[in-house]
Amino acid sequence: MSDIVFPEPHPALQTRFCDLVGVRYPIVQTGMGWVAGSSLVIATAKAGGLGILASATMTLEQLTEQIAEVRSETDAPFGVNMRTDVADVEDRIAAMLDAGVKVASFAQAPRPDLVAYCRDKGLVVMPTVGARRHAEKMAGIGVSAVIAQGAEGGGHTGVVPTSLLTPDVAQAVGEQIPVISAGGWSSGAGLVAAIALGADGIAMGTRFLLTTDSRVPEEVKAQYLATPVTGTVVSTRIDGAPQRVIRTELVEHLEGSSWLSNLPRSLRSAHQFRKETGDSLLSLAKEGTAMKKGNELTWPQVVMAANAPVMTKAGLVDGRTDVGVLPTGQVTGVITELPSVAELIARIITEANVTLARLG
Repeated sequence: MSDIVFPEPHPALQTRFCDLVGVRYPIVQTGMGWVAGSSLVIATAKAGGLGILASATMTLEQLTEQIAEVRSETDAPFGVNMRTDVADVEDRIAAMLDAGVKVASFAQAPRPDLVAYCRDKGLVVMPTVGARRHAEKMAGIGVSAVIAQGAEGGGHTGVVPTSLLTPDVAQAVGEQIPVISAGGWSSGAGLVAAIALGADGIAMGTRFLLTTDSRVPEEVKAQYLATPVTGTVVSTRIDGAPQRVIRTELVEHLEGSSWLSNLPRSLRSAHQFRKETGDSLLSLAKEGTAMKKGNELTWPQVVMAANAPVMTKAGLVDGRTDVGVLPTGQVTGVITELPSVAELIARIITEANVTLARLG
């Protein structure tokens, strides 16, 4: 990183989000399960963005170790992404507080009492939303900022395109809290576009996955790079909720089958995930009940939900795309190379500066 020159950002890029979190650039690396570990977060933090650890696929012990690794390498701000329906969410927050973590990121809507507790302890609370009404609800319970993820985004996603969701959410809550736009961004021009739409920055997942600092196997990265912009699909056959993934032979098979025929796979996944995380059957049952209530899922969908982390690990960690899935944003279709995180962030800010200068 020593030979990379990080540009001074144009004043338009020094947003409320930068001030709120304490980062130099309004760029967020999202908490991707099995991908966003300490190495990716360290690289992002050192480059001036906000890196977010993905804790949903970690045990509490693993999370504590990962937080310590990040803190040992940098004193820059970073965050942790959590599920709200895990039994030990309070213990995870305690581990964050002990290490001075700045941001509590939530993939699901956090409870009002959880938001209040985090805010009282000095944490920036930043959930991800996919609709205007969700953003309004989150602002109403006191979150610090929201990530508005459009339909182009990878993994679990909604149906409203980023170009419509960003200004809609910004209009609804932008005067109260910063809005970070996610879904389809990968460039400096995109950062300027997001700010023009009312956002205070951008969040990216796939673009950070496709860097040299990402721990995803190289052969899997090659498959991402070879995927055209039309090569993804939003499927409900993986875990019952809409999830954008690369269209592989396995996904085609799942798309053509019913949830009942996928039930044996889901039960095996639940057993495997329990071994991976050390969860007890009782805690899984409690989490399933909370998931059903909080996300308005049916019990068949709850059973299927164990598929996502196990099948994602098979694809992104083990490189087994024959039995695993590859979550991705549509932006994978316009990405052609693998820079380092430092190179990526420096390039985005340089491009944004040039774009703003061109616009006058």
